[in-house]
Amino acid sequence: MTTINRRSLLAGGAALGAAGLLPSLAFGQNYPTRPITMVVPWGAGGGTDATARIIASLVERKLGQPINVVNRTGGSGVVGHSAIATAAPDGYTIGMITVEIAMMHHQGLTDLTPASYTPLGLVNIDPAGIHVSADAYGSYEELVEAVKAAPAGQLTASGTGQGGIWHLALIGWLQSIGLEANHVIWVPSEGAAPAMQELAAGGVNIVTCSVPEAQSMVDAGRARTLAVMAPERIAGFPDTPALGELGVNYSVGAWRGIAAPLDLPADIAQALGDAVKEAAASSEFTEFMSGRGFGVRYLPPEEHASFMAEADSQMATAMAAAGLAK
Repeated sequence: MTTINRRSLLAGGAALGAAGLLPSLAFGQNYPTRPITMVVPWGAGGGTDATARIIASLVERKLGQPINVVNRTGGSGVVGHSAIATAAPDGYTIGMITVEIAMMHHQGLTDLTPASYTPLGLVNIDPAGIHVSADAYGSYEELVEAVKAAPAGQLTASGTGQGGIWHLALIGWLQSIGLEANHVIWVPSEGAAPAMQELAAGGVNIVTCSVPEAQSMVDAGRARTLAVMAPERIAGFPDTPALGELGVNYSVGAWRGIAAPLDLPADIAQALGDAVKEAAASSEFTEFMSGRGFGVRYLPPEEHASFMAEADSQMATAMAAAGLAK
């Protein structure tokens, strides 16, 4: 082979190499060029699934590509959250991460934390409510007085399984009013609905689930909501006082946000973040959420990250107090 031929081949190879780089350089500019998958760590038909599907429908309208919602359940949320975190950071797998990502690693269920993701925007918070049966405790103040006067272990509460978000809400609330984490005994349940049934039947004294989850029993006149664990009253329930206005500096709730794997290219993160922001601000989303009693709270990516870090610290404190941290 002559020197000229060698040089010609090398030049041709360099040209091919440069051409091969063009798609990756233009990747973010052209994104997306194919369908996107949105992973939901919880089952079809639930609140998280419904929220994910309305967001997906609005984001796909903005991006011009279908978004396929896939439910990856199991492991108390670990399976789905892992599927999001371990996907390729190319913008074609995103997901809805929930409050449990700030809890699972404290329980020893996973090494994943809120810092395992590229946050794209918080879209929902449903604060915990303090619910009692219709014929008990005329006000929040009366409940607090009764709880403080009762011997430790005499009163009971429910709303979810042991160590779930509504259990931790109870623990944090008890600590906020100067009581020990186990002053009120937690009775595990399969969810808010059976817990509210038990409350109405007199089986437990307090339920600390979200206000929408309790609303059907409240509307039936079998329960009352004395307060929400939030700084201010929440839309849709203007007659229910917030702990903030009652002088209690404590707030907690279930929340949902959109995220992608770490190391997502900045331009793709920008495109997705902008689409999530637009979706969360749309009348379609707010009407959908308010129609189901869900709270709308949008935070942009940086604030979403800070919010999750704060939630992680809050959950660590509550779980340690309850002896649930590992």
